[in-house]
Amino acid sequence: MRPVSARTTRFPEHRLAWLVAIAADAIQIAGLPLFIEGVLSPVDTLLDVVVAVILTRLLGWHWAFLPGLVSELIPGLDLFPTWTGAVFYVTSRRVLQDRAPK
Repeated sequence: MRPVSARTTRFPEHRLAWLVAIAADAIQIAGLPLFIEGVLSPVDTLLDVVVAVILTRLLGWHWAFLPGLVSELIPGLDLFPTWTGAVFYVTSRRVLQDRAPK
C-alpha cells in the first residue's frame, strides 16, 4: 500500500486553478451591476471563456467545466460561484484518485 501524502503531483496546478476560479467568481459577483446585459456583458462572456481555457490547461479537460461554462453564460447565474465549485469537484476527485491504493 502506498503512503498517503497531503500533496499530490499536481498540487501547484491545483492552487493556481483555485486562485483563477475564485478571482473570476469574485470579479463576476462584485461586477454584477456592470455585467448585467449592459455594455460590459461581452467582457463577462470573454472572462468566462478565458477562465475555461486556463482551467482546462491547468487541470486538463473535465466534464465539470462544461456545466460551469454554460451556467456562467446565462445572465443572473453569475451570482453562484460556478468556477470555484467546478475546481473544487475536479481537484477533490483527483486527490482522492491519487490517494486510492493501486
